[in-house]
Amino acid sequence: MNKGQFIDAIAAKANITNRQAHVALEAAIEVITESLKAGDKITITGFGTFETRDRAAKTGRNPQTGESINIAAKTVPAFKAGSVLKEAVK
Repeated sequence: MNKGQFIDAIAAKANITNRQAHVALEAAIEVITESLKAGDKITITGFGTFETRDRAAKTGRNPQTGESINIAAKTVPAFKAGSVLKEAVK
């Protein structure tokens, strides 16, 4: 399912226009992004948790040359599915 299909599904489920569904989806994505940037964790009971995780710096290898390269530490977004979601897709 792509973004357009997702918006269509939201509109049908919520009985709203596609434009309203698009605005709501964009707002939700923006709120999640801003919260993660601020270092906050978002928990939606039954669905899951959005959070950030720190990855340590490490040494990797360039597969073309075999040369060792340094990979910098970084913060990455993560999602952990909740129990209701896990049970639904079983």
